[in-house]
Amino acid sequence: MAKFQGGAALAVAAVLALALAGCGGGDGNKPKAESKPQASPSPVGGTQSGTPSTTPTPTQVIATVNGEGGMVLTINSAAREAGGFLTVSGQLKNTGTAPFVNTAPWRGNELNASGVSVAGVTLVDKVGKKRYYVLRDTEGRCLCTTGLAIIEPGQVVPFFAQFPAPPTTTTEVEFSLPTFATATVKISG
Repeated sequence: MAKFQGGAALAVAAVLALALAGCGGGDGNKPKAESKPQASPSPVGGTQSGTPSTTPTPTQVIATVNGEGGMVLTINSAAREAGGFLTVSGQLKNTGTAPFVNTAPWRGNELNASGVSVAGVTLVDKVGKKRYYVLRDTEGRCLCTTGLAIIEPGQVVPFFAQFPAPPTTTTEVEFSLPTFATATVKISG
């Protein structure tokens, strides 16, 4: 039986080696396209979980708002994007001495499609008298930071939320995330 197991393992290893060799596919004579990093990472498809980012801390601060339990939200940009979107991005930091666990209010009236997230954030265009909610994908998940269960003391978590863009005549909006103070945010782009 031991010989059979050893032979089977050898056969499996040979098949895997052939399969991996075949995965190279493509023409060896064609140059490979160089992958260049983007100027700024896109939040959609980028880090959406509550894990700390390894990207450098943005230098521009357009607003800072304090929340409960030592949480601080720094907003670094509110930029119009192609397709009629407005992306607000920044970072959440736990400046307290205890883990922050009360992130549930941040999801607003979310129906658990996004889990623990910042889906409860809104923008208000006071001039246009309109409130904007976070965009959702076709499955009802927010286009925003998700996976925020516990934020440890000193931990910094990337933050983003995408909204329908207000009219181009709107240059600033009121930003509101449950449990945080409201901030006036200037729109770029």
